[in-house]
Amino acid sequence: MPAPVPQQRTAPAAETAATVGDLVLLVIEDDPTGTFSVPEPADTAGSRIRIRSARNLTEAERLLTDDVHCVLVDLALPGGPADTELGALREVLRLADRHAVLALTTSADAERAAEAVRLGAQDHLFRDELDGRLLHRTVRYAVERKRADTVQRKLAESRLRAQENARLERGLLPTPLLEGSDLRFAARYRPGRSRALLGGDFYDTVRTPDGTVHAMIGDVCGHGPDEAALGVELRIAWRALTFAGLCGDELLSTLQRVLEHERESEEIFATLCTIDIAPDGRRAGICLAGHPSPLITRGGLAAQLLPQESGGPALGLLPRARWPRRQVELGGAWSLMLYTDGLIEGRSGPGEKQRLGDEGMLKMINRRLSAGLEGEALIESAVSEARELNGGELTDDVAVLLLSRG
Repeated sequence: MPAPVPQQRTAPAAETAATVGDLVLLVIEDDPTGTFSVPEPADTAGSRIRIRSARNLTEAERLLTDDVHCVLVDLALPGGPADTELGALREVLRLADRHAVLALTTSADAERAAEAVRLGAQDHLFRDELDGRLLHRTVRYAVERKRADTVQRKLAESRLRAQENARLERGLLPTPLLEGSDLRFAARYRPGRSRALLGGDFYDTVRTPDGTVHAMIGDVCGHGPDEAALGVELRIAWRALTFAGLCGDELLSTLQRVLEHERESEEIFATLCTIDIAPDGRRAGICLAGHPSPLITRGGLAAQLLPQESGGPALGLLPRARWPRRQVELGGAWSLMLYTDGLIEGRSGPGEKQRLGDEGMLKMINRRLSAGLEGEALIESAVSEARELNGGELTDDVAVLLLSRG
């Protein structure tokens, strides 16, 4: 057996003159001599392993700082809180979930060494066969293996999140059911958060058997998967209730009950705009629940906002609220644009404090109408300009829905 090397002082690596490539090894063993008997071999790269020692799990937890790369735990150490078989190792794996872990035992205990690896240790070392070169190689391999495992786990988690987001997004951004209608449909959805797939905005459009086209757009306060999931629930509920024949105040009252039942907090609310277009396409009924009023253009004229004064409060704010349905004459040729407030809450120009607002949005849309844009090109161009005026990504989610006739 090589001559013992004195135990190093258990101080943070920042206190020592560590060279590039050095690894810090935390050794946990109940050794009354206070030494870890492994020599420090010369390394051609000039790097080395710095050893810290702990005699029990309590001391190990204190020494397990971010600069530790690997933990070597003696399987003969008394167990953790549960004191189960390999209890000390199980506790170290729990405490050092971001670190490489090695098991230390004797060659006569090969079965427990293999079990340690099955439990999650990167590798094992036999005390009676250990030398400095083997220690170095095993520690470095374990650290690299842990890094590779961490990368693979993060990739797997990322794929799962992407799959979940895609499933939610399919619910959030549905395919319109407009078979048999002569109306043209276009929509654009853009989350406000960087790299996000989902937000709290939602919309839908369906045609009922009597020929009426129903459309809606809404916005759950907040951002992220929880709000997106609530938006999906409200959208699905709206579609089911619409096909069941509900409309106007009765529909919104029922949706409010759905929201009150499904939301995580009483502070969560949702704004909503619903519109039902008569089979002949010349009239529509509109209900507003704290939501911006739609924009309309008729016969190639300039766009304007529909009146908003007869709307009701957002869903979830008042328990016995009412939402009157207002009748609107559309005419023969028209376009209706429904949108969420993320489109108008951005800044009116880079570095400006003033918001784009309704008036700024109207001017923006009318410039594009004058340039001959319509449908997908119109709303895509409008959302892109709103982002440019804001000087970067919009902070709120944006959904825009466009229905046109003639």
